[in-house]
Amino acid sequence: MIRRIALALCVMTAQATAAPESYRLDTARSTVGFTYDFPIGNNRGTMPITAAEMRIDLDDLDTSRINVTLDATGVRADLPFAAEAMKGSELLDAARHPTITFRSTAITGTLQEAQITGLLTVRGTTHPITLTAGLYRQPGTDPKDLSHLTILLTGTLNRH
Repeated sequence: MIRRIALALCVMTAQATAAPESYRLDTARSTVGFTYDFPIGNNRGTMPITAAEMRIDLDDLDTSRINVTLDATGVRADLPFAAEAMKGSELLDAARHPTITFRSTAITGTLQEAQITGLLTVRGTTHPITLTAGLYRQPGTDPKDLSHLTILLTGTLNRH
C-alpha cells in the first residue's frame, strides 16, 4: 500500500495573467515521492513524471485544471526488491498499465492551501481522490514574478 504521495512540480509560463495560463513542467526539477508500508528500510520511493498539462488562474483557482501522467515502470524505492514488487502484477502491474494518470475535476481554496479533487487512474481503474496543494514562488524570485512557480501536492492513496 502506498501511504502518502507528494508531487513537487516546478512550472513556468511566459506571463501570468488574470485568465487561466498554461504552465510548462520543468521535468528536471519535478518529482513524485511516496512512502509505502514495509517492515524494514526507509520506505520511500520516487516515480517519474512523463507529462503534465496545467492551466492555472492565480486569481480564480476554480477555473484552473491540472493533468499529470506518471511512469509506473520507472518506480524507484530505497529497497530495490520493493520497487520490483510495486511494479509487479499484484500492485501496480506496470507491464500492463505503464502509466498512472491524475485529472483534476475541481480546485478550491487559496494558493497556499488548495484542495484539488480529481480522478486517479492506477492499473486501469479510476477512483476519485483529493490532494492538498500549495503554490509557491521559487526562492530568490521577485514577489511579482509569477512566471516560475512550485506546486506541492500531497495526499494518501490506498491501493485497495
